[in-house]
Amino acid sequence: MEENKRITRKGSTPIKVYCLPEERELIEQNAAAAGLSLSAFLLAVGQGYEVKGITDYERVRELARINGDLGRLGGLLKLWLTDDERTARFGHATILALLGRIEATQDEMGRVMKAVVRPRAEP
Repeated sequence: MEENKRITRKGSTPIKVYCLPEERELIEQNAAAAGLSLSAFLLAVGQGYEVKGITDYERVRELARINGDLGRLGGLLKLWLTDDERTARFGHATILALLGRIEATQDEMGRVMKAVVRPRAEP
């Protein structure tokens, strides 16, 4: 009879780490800040992964909200500029420069979001 058993972490030998209560408390706080269990945190750090805190994801959410606001602002600005006769005093260069600035800000925010949240390679 052939056994095809898959090796899992649960069936492997654990690594014991002795630490003082203060050290354990600090490790637990760091794991909680990263939104990970103590085991998942230590496994990730032990394999050399840079652990990102959940605050990074909160920042990305905020950046995404601002990015959406900028997009809506650009859309409203375009609408306002095409339908309002009072915009005749603004030159095309000024309008294009403003729209270009909004687009550049959106691109920069996208780069920041990608730098903050990078998918972790699976071990």
